[in-house]
Amino acid sequence: MSTASRYGRNTIADKLFLLGELTLLSLSSLVASYVFSLYITPISLDHQLINAALFSACVMLCALSVGLYDQKLREGQKGIIKRVVVTLLFNAVLLELIIFQLFPALHISSLYLAFASLLSALLISAFRALFHYHDITKISRRRVLVLGAGERASIIEKRMRRNVDKRNFDIVGFTPIDGDKAAGIAEHRLAKFDYKTELFNYVMQHKIDQLVIACDERRNMLPVEHLFKCKTRGIDVVEILDFIEQETGQIAVNLIYPSWVIYANGLDLNQRFKTNLDYKLNVVLAVLMLAVTWPVMLVTALLIYLEDGRKTGTSIFYRQLRVGFDGKPFYIFKFRSMRADAEKNGARWATADDDRVTRVGKVIRKYRIDELPQLINVLAGDMGFVGPRPERPEFVNQLVKDIPYYNHRHNVKPGLTGWAQLKYPYGSTAEDAQEKLKFDLYYIKHRSLMLDLMILVRTVEIVLFGKGR
Repeated sequence: MSTASRYGRNTIADKLFLLGELTLLSLSSLVASYVFSLYITPISLDHQLINAALFSACVMLCALSVGLYDQKLREGQKGIIKRVVVTLLFNAVLLELIIFQLFPALHISSLYLAFASLLSALLISAFRALFHYHDITKISRRRVLVLGAGERASIIEKRMRRNVDKRNFDIVGFTPIDGDKAAGIAEHRLAKFDYKTELFNYVMQHKIDQLVIACDERRNMLPVEHLFKCKTRGIDVVEILDFIEQETGQIAVNLIYPSWVIYANGLDLNQRFKTNLDYKLNVVLAVLMLAVTWPVMLVTALLIYLEDGRKTGTSIFYRQLRVGFDGKPFYIFKFRSMRADAEKNGARWATADDDRVTRVGKVIRKYRIDELPQLINVLAGDMGFVGPRPERPEFVNQLVKDIPYYNHRHNVKPGLTGWAQLKYPYGSTAEDAQEKLKFDLYYIKHRSLMLDLMILVRTVEIVLFGKGR
């Protein structure tokens, strides 16, 4: 199984969860249409079944867009209910204003949709509470043994402290290997045995499903015969780099070795997808987006002008030099969200609570409205909808020196949104840039049309819940 298929894979628990939600959504629609047919207007069974399938598919798509299927979602029950309600409202708008307008024969009644939505909200909220209360993910967790207890192995401990980070596996222990450097892994977390002679027996006795190679020094240290024997018995053996990639959706830059960049699968993506086909799809999306958002852009421009544009004479737009595909510079267009004198002392990172941001700027940055003029960059071919966010040359020049492999993020076009924007909060330091690079490299390695579509759908969550910077 490839690394790409491992990350985000559906475990038995995930399949049960999706099947349960699909069943409840279909049931809600069928009950609503049956009641409507019984007391108001008769509806054929075929019509009821088609609407149940349509209702369920649209709700699940909307749920994906607001983050309800994010495995790393950290929300309490109130937060889940809030997202469920937003999902069903979003679904009602999608069905009533778009799908039923295009296919009027499928429309039953707004009353049916309201009843189906109410029933779905109750059933889905209760189902999710029950599912998480009993932690059904336990039925499909892998039992993992880490070979190593030094600096490399400690990265797993540091990066996967929360339960949500370990929902797919349980770490049985860390096995100290000769040559490991002291890294402070707790004594009770160590699995102490003679790994050179007892590894296979330990794996069998403790029902290990996966071995993670994470020792600091591996030359002549690992028991190759035992590892081979484990593999022949169906035990998965993976490198720590691949393990972190499959579980976190990022590539640990500090663990990369030069040969990995050359031999890693996924980095040799077909060039045609990166350029020609990609451009045509982006142009179509940009035109559609402009057709939908031009009223918002018009109101935004007016508000910026009224706040300080007419006083200072400063443009409502902001043009800034960024580094794009193959390291070529281009000018990015945005709505101005900062004061006219924001960079009188030179370029500097924007921060979460930047005092240079105007009142209008705070709102449009939070909901990503300031980035709508970048549709011009998409039409010009400088950017795509999905890709690493372009940085300023002043910052790139320094980041390339400080962060290994930073230049690799310029191997694809920059984008309006991206994997790093979904997985990492807004960053304003060189350390944040390194963390975001880990997600950018994962995106570059696994880039595909389906991943792009998923990122676009998930970006709706950022806009709806104001997760922009």
